[in-house]
Amino acid sequence: MFLETFPVGPFQCNCSVLACEETRSAVVIDPGEDADRILALLSDQNFKPVFLLHTHAHLDHVGASDAVQKTAGGENCLHEDDMPLCNILGIQAELFGLPEPTTPTIDRFLINGDRLQFGKETIEVLHTPGHTPGSLSFFIPGSGLWTGDTLFAGSVGRTDLWGGSHPTLIDSIHKKLLSFPGETCVYPGHGGPTAIAVEKERNPFLQ
Repeated sequence: MFLETFPVGPFQCNCSVLACEETRSAVVIDPGEDADRILALLSDQNFKPVFLLHTHAHLDHVGASDAVQKTAGGENCLHEDDMPLCNILGIQAELFGLPEPTTPTIDRFLINGDRLQFGKETIEVLHTPGHTPGSLSFFIPGSGLWTGDTLFAGSVGRTDLWGGSHPTLIDSIHKKLLSFPGETCVYPGHGGPTAIAVEKERNPFLQ
């Protein structure tokens, strides 16, 4: 499977492009900014996005979703509990003095346990609330776990924003994420990758 992760936008959100190399079907996780860069990668590799997946609806994770979809296609997917955030992208942008992005049309609401197919690859959806009410994580067997702003290398997501709950976040991590094998690679929403075993042993927020 093809996998490329790169930071986008002023908040350096990690955007990931994953694709079945046999069928060229792809998913984009958190197209938060830099639509031109995302679209160039899809075009250069002749990938056709099937899903645009969002770990949550903060501005830095959905800002380029509409532009990517209008050019390359794919279903915009989000948990329904994050729609209040998605609907106020203009307010989010104004708080940081940033241009207002076009609010994406959400084509599909994801729930815990959903399985999405792209080519011969499968993604498992996990509802991991706490950072936001509708925060999601995505697991791809043999590739890793995308945790958005729920779990970082050596840290966890902030919970002082709208809808955040620290007890809920910690519960999501312990019950949903730390249950994966220790060698599972973790791709957070910001910063470098880590592994479940490393976070179990060293993350001070999880001890």
